[in-house]
This record gives sequence, structure tokens and C-alpha cells, in this order.
Amino acid sequence: MIEFKNVTYRTDSGKEILSDVSLQINDRFVAVTGPNGSGKSTLAKLIAGIYLPTSGKIYLDGEDITELSITERARRGISFAFQQPVRFKGITVKDLISMAAGKKITVGEACAYLAEVGLCAKDYVNREVDGSLSGGELKRIEIAMINARGTKLSVFDEPEAGIDLWSFNNLIQVFRSMYERTHGTILIISHQERILDIADKIVVISGGKVTAYGAKNEILPELLDVQTGCRFTKEVRN
Repeated sequence: MIEFKNVTYRTDSGKEILSDVSLQINDRFVAVTGPNGSGKSTLAKLIAGIYLPTSGKIYLDGEDITELSITERARRGISFAFQQPVRFKGITVKDLISMAAGKKITVGEACAYLAEVGLCAKDYVNREVDGSLSGGELKRIEIAMINARGTKLSVFDEPEAGIDLWSFNNLIQVFRSMYERTHGTILIISHQERILDIADKIVVISGGKVTAYGAKNEILPELLDVQTGCRFTKEVRN
């Protein structure tokens, strides 16, 4: 379980992005949504350790991880997928998936992870993770890495960004199979109605505060009401 207790985050310039957030997340699929600029990605980066809170505490399974580094949090079972994946010149896709899995894997195993995210394994397994790959390809490779890690908490920041519709349709199955293997929590930052629709719980953030948190059946109908002022997307870009 990840828990925020009175967490506030301000930038170096003093701008407050999150304000006094208290939240417990311990479900299978949790979606975090809300208007652009509301603090959703900041919350995800606070979980991963990319940002440290200005005040408040963050706990993982009861352990205070507030001051732990990205590496220390990863060792404790937190995975994070960036909205814009990182490129690694000189490292092959297979090597990257092996590092994520924490062991040397076979070509066949690497291919299985790639196939799950809709990539033809023979075209990708030995390619370098560099500028020759598109943003959508990198996004799918990163999701394959998180799947290979199989951690207790996997955080995805807008996983649908930059991928085509066919790949998006397969994301849902990837998340389900990931849970079947890890029985951990999958937390997804998203505006996509179809991703929100698979969530057990939905967290709504607006103006740096949690404005709603509850079961999908309670929260989603209200989000689809135009009076909420939130933007939600039913389809992704082709």
C-alpha cells in the first residue's frame, strides 16, 4: 500500500503543485485523473522518488519512504513509466528488458514481453533504444520493461500517449496480465475513459488537491458530466 499523509509539493520558485494531500492506495487498478496541470504527474513522480515532498510523509507498506532515492524505492518494489520514455543509446531492447527483469533472459522471453505490447519481436529485440525508435515504440518497450519487472506497485504516467489505437486496445490486456502475475497495485495517470473504466478506484485531482476518491461506479458517472470541467477522451490518436 502507498500512503500520502499531508503531502505538499512546491517548486523551487515557490509554486504549490500539490497541497496537503492525504491518500491511501491499495487496490488492483487505480486511475488518477483530472484537468491538465492539476498535479497528477507530480503525484506519480513523488511516488517514484523523482520529486521529494516539501512537507508531509509517504509510506510504502507502512515504511516511511519520504526521503528514499529512486533506486531505493525501486528496490522496494516501485516501478515508474515516464510519459516521455528515456532513450538509452548503446543498449539493446533485449538488454533493457533483462535489466528490468533483474536477470538474464532468453531471446524467447524478451520476445514474449514485446509481443504482449504489440511489437514484432524479431524487428525489435536487438535494436538499440535510441533515436531510431519513435515515441510510441519507446512507450511500448517501456511498458514491456515494467511488465518484466513485476513489482508490487507499477505507476504509469499517461501510458496511452503517442501510441496507435490498436496498441491502446491491447494495453488493457497487458495491465490485466501484469496483475495476474504480480498481484500488486497498478496506478495509471490518464484522461482516457476506457482506462478509467477498468479501474477499481478513481482519484480525481484538481488544483493540487484530491477532490474525489472512490469506486469507479461512484466516480466515473460524475466525471462524464460536462459540469465537472474535466476533459476526457474516448479515443486515442491513430
